[in-house]
Amino acid sequence: MDPLSRRSFIKTSAAGAGAAASILLGTSKTSWAGANDRVRVAVMGINGRGRSHIGAYSRLENVEIAGICDVDAKLLPAAAKGLGKSGKTPKTAQDFREFLDDPDIDAISMATPNHWHSLGTIWACQADKDVFVEKPMSHNIFEGRKVVEAAAKYNRIVQHGTQLRSNPGFQEGINELKNGLIGDVYMARCVCYKWRPSIGQATPGNPPETLDWNLWQGPAQEAPFYVNNKGEGIYVHYYWHWVWAYGNGDIGNQGVHQLDAARWGLGVDVPYRVTSMGGNFLWGDAQEIFNVSSTSFMFKGEDDKDKMITLEVRPWYTNDEAGGTSFGVIFYGSEGWMTFPGYGSYKAYRGIEQGKSKTELIKEGNDGNDLYHYQNFIDCVRSRDASKLTAPPIEGHYSSALSHYALAGARVNRVLEIDTAAEQVINDDEANSMLTREYREGFVVPEVV
Repeated sequence: MDPLSRRSFIKTSAAGAGAAASILLGTSKTSWAGANDRVRVAVMGINGRGRSHIGAYSRLENVEIAGICDVDAKLLPAAAKGLGKSGKTPKTAQDFREFLDDPDIDAISMATPNHWHSLGTIWACQADKDVFVEKPMSHNIFEGRKVVEAAAKYNRIVQHGTQLRSNPGFQEGINELKNGLIGDVYMARCVCYKWRPSIGQATPGNPPETLDWNLWQGPAQEAPFYVNNKGEGIYVHYYWHWVWAYGNGDIGNQGVHQLDAARWGLGVDVPYRVTSMGGNFLWGDAQEIFNVSSTSFMFKGEDDKDKMITLEVRPWYTNDEAGGTSFGVIFYGSEGWMTFPGYGSYKAYRGIEQGKSKTELIKEGNDGNDLYHYQNFIDCVRSRDASKLTAPPIEGHYSSALSHYALAGARVNRVLEIDTAAEQVINDDEANSMLTREYREGFVVPEVV
């Protein structure tokens, strides 16, 4: 299957937007009376990022949080009560499929563990719901491509949760970069140094009565519910990030933001070569996915010149970089360098004397918060114009794929040569097996969406 290009994705989505403006598809409202028409959103997963989703939609004009869903039922009453104080009390559900059948729900906002992102998005698209899906868009490359196909096939608005793409400060910096502010840009260096403590040891135990453990596992193979030495769930509700069945480590958690920015600035999509190493250098605990890693990606740019992205991940005491922060991306050009030390700011430096390392600050900007990203999603839901999305699914797919290549390369411990059209590793069945997964009955991402 030939992957959809960025151009064909936008063309297909835009064509669907015209049709969706005049007819109703399925049971969901997809035509809008105007810019002030109310959008009714159901939030799936209300821990962690889910709380951020709820907070953001609560601040947007004419957006109603009409539903909240979590597989842990004990979380629902307090969340619903809190929302009811400021407006209508939302419907609650333990299984988000109840909202897929609800004609009053316009959009699903997904803040689940990674292994649910793609399947949940595909199901929502098939039910004619628009989707805001957290990063990474996929748990593996196969299912990320299926999200791109589903969004196009069902003419849905799908926004990926790489919010830096909507921030005016970041947009300004990228535009300056592309306009030659630091000359010909050839490399981006991503850093991800987040404070991540030991998660402890895990032993099989019993899930709480309020948790639907079968539904939580979803596409993953059935496994015991593991607890720590206090008898509490060790992976639920956060440390699943470091388990192969559910997460993608900090490469796919925080690092995908930096990889996304690096791709954007360099104007590249799929790497032709990936070299990656990693290991669990600290703790000796229940983490499975590497907590320390170093990866290099090689691309062909739009000018057919080589471009490089590097990513370093480490979890503990460390120096700060990228402008004095624990995560960010630095671009290097023929005349200077530019740093993006967060989600909305940049600083550009240019050399002041040929052959010397001295540089001077020549331009900077800072404007950004998460509301820009949610507003962009809601605006596109109303307009039905997928081409206006700042983080469409094709971009989410490419950026998430980098984390999957990095982890696969480190696991097999060899250089990956990539067929950029097929998005597969050349002559390496073992590595390619890590770019998909064996799905559990009832939770299968299909070949044909």
